[in-house]
Amino acid sequence: MGDEQTTSKESPLSRTFSDGTHSVDIDIYEDGEGGWLLEIVDENNNTTVWEDVFDTDEEALSEALDALKEEGIGAFIGPVEAGDGESS
Repeated sequence: MGDEQTTSKESPLSRTFSDGTHSVDIDIYEDGEGGWLLEIVDENNNTTVWEDVFDTDEEALSEALDALKEEGIGAFIGPVEAGDGESS
């Protein structure tokens, strides 16, 4: 019997990052093949996903923190959605 898991495991290093004004969630989770995926989710539920797969969750966290410090948290804050996909 297989030990397959179809759900990805979130890293215990996932966390919320705040600059005092804005907050984002740093989500790190397994890709199912031994690597780690990185995603930053802002307060408006916009996401920034890295295409790279990281060898460890520590590397993914380091990349996220470096990007937030270098680019500023504002670079990861997207617009508020104005509706439910309605367009005229």
